Amino acid sequence: MPPPKIRVFIDRGGTFTDCIAFVPRGDGGSATVVIKLLSEDPGNYADAPTEAIRRILERASGRSVPRNAPLDTSNIELIRMGTTVATNALLERKGERVALLVTKGFKDILHIQNQARPKIFDLQISMPGVLYEEVVEVDERVSLVGYTAHPKGVISDDQIQKGDLSYVKGVTGEWVHILKKPDLAAVRASLESIRAKRIHSISICFMHSFTFPAHEQAVASLAAELGFTNISVSSALAPTIKLVPRGNSATTDAYLTPSIRTYLTGFKAGFDAGIMDGRVRVQFMKSDGGLADVNDFSGLGAILSGPAGGVVGYALTSYDPDEGTAIIGFDMGGTSTDVSRYAGRYDHVFETTTAGITIQAPQLDINTVAAGGGSRLFYRNGMFAVGPESAGANPGPTCYKKGGPLAITDANLLLGRLLPSYFPKIFGPTEKEPLDLAATSAAFSTLSQQINQSDRPTMSLDEIAYGFVEVANEAMCRPIRQLTQAKGHDTARHVLACFGGAGGQHACAIAKRLGIRTILIHRHSAILSAYGLALADVVHEVQEPCQQTFDLTKLDNIRVRIAALSKDAQTHLTGQGFKDAEIVIEPYLNLRYQGTDTSMMTLKPEGDSWDFLSVFVATHKQEFGFILPDRPVIVDDIRIRAIGKGATAGAASGASVHKEVKNLPRRRVDAKTAKSIEQTYWAGMGRCSTPVFVLSDLVKGDELSGPALIIDVTATIVVEPQCTALVTSEHVVILVESSGKKGSQATRQEDVDRDPIMLSVFGHRFMSIAEQMGRTLQKTAISTNIKERLDFSCALFGPDGGLVANAPHIPVHLGSMQEAVRWQMQHLAPGEIRDGDVLLTNHPAAGGSHLPDITVITPVFSGGKLVFFVASRGHHADIGGIQPGSMPPNSTELFQEGAAVKSFHLVRGGVFDEAGVTDILLHQPARFDGCSGTRCLSDNLSDLKAQVAANQRGIALVQGLIGEYGLHVVQAYMHYIRENAEMAVRNMLMEVAKSSGSVLHAEDFMDDGSAIKLAIKIDPRDGSAVFDFTGTATEVYANTNAPRSVSYSAIIYCLRCLINLDMPLNQGALQPIDVIIPEGSMLSPSENAAVVGGNVLTSQRLCDVVLKAFGACAASQGCCNNFTFGSGGKDKDGNVTDGFGYYETIAGGSGAGRSWNGRSGVHTHMTNTRITDPEILERRYPVLLRQFGLRANSGGDGLFKGGDGVVREIEFLEPLTVSMLSERRVFRPYGLAGGEPGSTGLNLLQRKGQKAVNFGGKNATLVHPGDVITILTPGGGGYGVKGTKRKAVDPDEAGASRLGGGSLGAMEEAQRDF
Repeated sequence: MPPPKIRVFIDRGGTFTDCIAFVPRGDGGSATVVIKLLSEDPGNYADAPTEAIRRILERASGRSVPRNAPLDTSNIELIRMGTTVATNALLERKGERVALLVTKGFKDILHIQNQARPKIFDLQISMPGVLYEEVVEVDERVSLVGYTAHPKGVISDDQIQKGDLSYVKGVTGEWVHILKKPDLAAVRASLESIRAKRIHSISICFMHSFTFPAHEQAVASLAAELGFTNISVSSALAPTIKLVPRGNSATTDAYLTPSIRTYLTGFKAGFDAGIMDGRVRVQFMKSDGGLADVNDFSGLGAILSGPAGGVVGYALTSYDPDEGTAIIGFDMGGTSTDVSRYAGRYDHVFETTTAGITIQAPQLDINTVAAGGGSRLFYRNGMFAVGPESAGANPGPTCYKKGGPLAITDANLLLGRLLPSYFPKIFGPTEKEPLDLAATSAAFSTLSQQINQSDRPTMSLDEIAYGFVEVANEAMCRPIRQLTQAKGHDTARHVLACFGGAGGQHACAIAKRLGIRTILIHRHSAILSAYGLALADVVHEVQEPCQQTFDLTKLDNIRVRIAALSKDAQTHLTGQGFKDAEIVIEPYLNLRYQGTDTSMMTLKPEGDSWDFLSVFVATHKQEFGFILPDRPVIVDDIRIRAIGKGATAGAASGASVHKEVKNLPRRRVDAKTAKSIEQTYWAGMGRCSTPVFVLSDLVKGDELSGPALIIDVTATIVVEPQCTALVTSEHVVILVESSGKKGSQATRQEDVDRDPIMLSVFGHRFMSIAEQMGRTLQKTAISTNIKERLDFSCALFGPDGGLVANAPHIPVHLGSMQEAVRWQMQHLAPGEIRDGDVLLTNHPAAGGSHLPDITVITPVFSGGKLVFFVASRGHHADIGGIQPGSMPPNSTELFQEGAAVKSFHLVRGGVFDEAGVTDILLHQPARFDGCSGTRCLSDNLSDLKAQVAANQRGIALVQGLIGEYGLHVVQAYMHYIRENAEMAVRNMLMEVAKSSGSVLHAEDFMDDGSAIKLAIKIDPRDGSAVFDFTGTATEVYANTNAPRSVSYSAIIYCLRCLINLDMPLNQGALQPIDVIIPEGSMLSPSENAAVVGGNVLTSQRLCDVVLKAFGACAASQGCCNNFTFGSGGKDKDGNVTDGFGYYETIAGGSGAGRSWNGRSGVHTHMTNTRITDPEILERRYPVLLRQFGLRANSGGDGLFKGGDGVVREIEFLEPLTVSMLSERRVFRPYGLAGGEPGSTGLNLLQRKGQKAVNFGGKNATLVHPGDVITILTPGGGGYGVKGTKRKAVDPDEAGASRLGGGSLGAMEEAQRDF
């Protein structure tokens, strides 16, 4: 047997590279060597991992190893690495030059994405650019045969014409119609043109290639023949339906893989031939938590390579399968914090957004929040704020002595929780100085002058620093609650596994807030991502799409495919040296209920059972709270995960630590034996003498009570009061005592003092309630509108019906939902709103917007008293009326738009009144001439139940908050939060009065000539204002009338945009505002006026008018471009037939501003709904999407150019009713400050074989097979006179600091910083 060799495990982060190696000893054991060094230090070495291995070889041999010579690998057995090379290239946009080849008509699809903007209140819409440099449209096309929206769309094999070779069976089993094959000669010419531009990497993504990859494969073969060095084919990389994420996946791979190859080539060059010929095994961590051979490592699987090792590390060192308590991973670094969960199996997600790019690839479910040691500290509008801006590694926090801003690290330093004497002296310009406590104290002293200006009690520096730590802790708790509670788990029933350089400073506080009683900190916690590599398995995955109904009695085809894929995966691993006995095969089916879009990757039951269905149903019930027993279950994909269980360098210690804690003899450590005694600040205790211990001095069984500090080589562990630390063989285990209610000692609401720290904390908690309600609604609803388009909002209201917190969903709902709540309070008799009741309303006169938006309102009681309301509003696909989709373009009376309800007890005493709501939705609208009841009752009922469930989630969270702090405290901060929003608006208006005057005017027009006039009169003394719409056009005999509540929504939205700071949005924002709307005008119409266009068209014009008055930016497209089609309902003879309806709103151009160009192809202002992916659209409905791209030069010109609109061209494959409801087809979106207006929109109808005609802005018709509708949406207005000099803009002001703050948010720094 050959002697053992060195095994090396390296995590290369953005700031530091961590390495742990196991070096054989003569006694048969191994010595552990830990190396930590800078990832970039070109003055000393070219590559950090190579340098780390060189240093290990020196220690192992006791001899000097030169830097510039290839390293001798004869004593190295294994190298495993996790790296941020791919992450950095993606975040910094430093990947390979790429060309995209895509189906004709879709060249801009990866720019448009799902058309939603990331931050709804940013007038400057900042989104990362596309990864490709060139795009080629390939004139090829296939379509799916049949559709799934209605049973008549199902096509059987005998309906396909025999011998017609244009029809083929796809991989999924669906029939595919080849409409046009690619002209390979033309493709060759395009590829040669790309090569001439020195682009050597391409991505290929064609429509429906997930099931019909032949066209992609033919083009890929041609590209290989022409010598392209990297060819990323979407059907091979991500063979699942959805064009946009599959195209993004291929393009991301093409962008990153060459960078990885370049890095690997350089890495290998630092070693002798042993690393080339396979004598040394080299493996890399993938995003899914499995290892890949160096030759299989590619860009698409590398994005989470670094943090994945940490997840594996804590999972296998913290989880006990016998004990069964799930683990929360808490990885806090310099810029952000990563949160994940492990309960015996890794949680994977298969579609994620990284650095603004949505991709399809299995990744560990790692959630990131922008709060880390480097998160900056602000005092804004009377509130403490932490982040999202970061000090970064350079200049870093103030204490780094490079002129950086105050950050969380500074707060911990000031509080005495970080000790300069125990820190390496690597700071200052020379990088040889200690942390600078004096600079930190001076900076806090300056900030304290701003904070202590108010009339409340003066706060000490310690209290201020601690306040910021508290706010950061709450920010980090928010994703943990979402990760656990949103999936039906109790957060308190977890163990907190803490790692990362900064995590130990906050672990106790986080655990206390979440009710968690046990914290585990591994002895290698600061380098756990590297240590996790030692424990990880080698994984190879294969996946194929499928499209068949799951039937336990008819699984032959699926079994055959699973067997074939399993064989392929096993062969791949045996080729890497694994024996069959070391390979575990995990078969998965990706299952969903028919008609829904939420699929769940479901593992095959153990043993001989093939009952995937039971596992799916149980999981669905656990996560979503309901099942759909009457619906078939569809198999979307077949996935095989093959795991190579070879020997690793370390053993998982999760089970042993829990058993050890129970049985370990404990020895109380006397504070007198501490390394030092330091003065540290603790809440409620002030500065206390706190013992400081060095971890290496403690031995197994040592137990010490907080407060105390434990110093490790690269981390500090803060043991708070009411916590006890126990040292075990591999961990520091902290046991947290349960704490009582956190409320103040006040017994009345008015006696609760306003605390700026708690104001921030409650801001997080109130918003978290609304966000979790939204997550529940999205998950439990079944309609496309709510689940995919996200056309819904959830909110929390006070006992007065005023808005407390509204999650950032749909802006048009912002101010109007509270009007609906207040109407119920004003019109229902006392005692009509009881605990257990749920109210339903959608009537415009009762605070509704338009009828498809149904609001579900639930009272929250505490101690028998009504204390809050929660409400959810969702756009229902159909509620009856004269047109499928209930968005008729030509309605003149409210009844034509569907069911109208002022107040209905949807639930009374806990009983859901299905019969009553069925009558309202199905029968009552059909009483009117030409009208039908709802055409999709089952979807209505399911979505209403989902809204009720979302409200119940909100109630549970509100009651939990009351239990935690006390009712009087919660309601006091409800009022303080409103006062904070009021103050922000008043301050903004006073600044406007100074700069622009106290009287502002604006006017704009609807396409029918109706004017909307606004005069704003600001009182510069107190920041109050009157918004006066006198002079606005009278009510119209059409549907562009807008209920009063819509005006409130537009005003509150615009005010929030103008403030341009993160702040709670609530009723307080309207407190300084008086709104004058003339009765009988189109903004305050009569009770039975048609309003469906008011919500989606007039609301946009209201925003244009308000923003024009303030001179904030040029007009955006000013329209939602509402397009519907469908079938079914009541015919002219009164017969009712089943059908379906589809509704979408379409992006346009955004307006330019004083320092930015408008964004092209994006939703603006009052809406932010997503658009259905082209492949999903064509699978579900009898349509062919011929084009979806940008409308070139439709944005207004100027110093800053308005964004372009889009072109959307749809061909119909069977008779359908279609309608268009749009604006800005006559009056152009205005430019500002000399900028040109944007182009008007245009809707075209082309009957088969005829010329196209103008369809008009508002129209409906019956289309037939071959007919085409083309929608050209408006562009945004330009800003400033073209050719004048541009004003330099502060990057923070322009929003640049917020770019790239998505799910990864500078991941490399998140894991590596003191």
